[in-house]
Amino acid sequence: MGMKSKIALGAVVGIVIIGAASANSGDSDGGSGDKGASASAERRSGGAKPDGASDAKPAEDKGTEKASQAERFKAFVQKNGTPQEKDAVAHVTKVQGADEQNDILDAADIYTDFTGGLMGEGTAPAKLLTSAFADWKQSDNGLVTVYDADGELLGTGNF
Repeated sequence: MGMKSKIALGAVVGIVIIGAASANSGDSDGGSGDKGASASAERRSGGAKPDGASDAKPAEDKGTEKASQAERFKAFVQKNGTPQEKDAVAHVTKVQGADEQNDILDAADIYTDFTGGLMGEGTAPAKLLTSAFADWKQSDNGLVTVYDADGELLGTGNF
């Protein structure tokens, strides 16, 4: 009996520690932590919460986060870029990976409306875009890739 109670006590302590770690992960600034915190708050309150009180902001942030990377990049270049960079950034349609940086192997993608791949009109502007991106974001080991409208590679650069 002594062995069974030690095992049971160990299991209970393990569950409590895991639960405490899960509750503390909601304190981060990331969007996924906010979901966990609001989900555990919803469980504690029995599912009742004011009309859209805690769900509105995290859902809003997550939805605009992907679209806003391109907008933030364009705004940075419009404020700080050269006239040639400003012309090139007008062709940016989407930016991915700019917010997920860990300085180990950061990779960002810039999508444009240029056509023709490596032989098309966007090769020179791709160099301008990678340079502007390096001014906007810094990483110890980052690579930014620029694509044309068909998803073909236009150029790459370090940031």
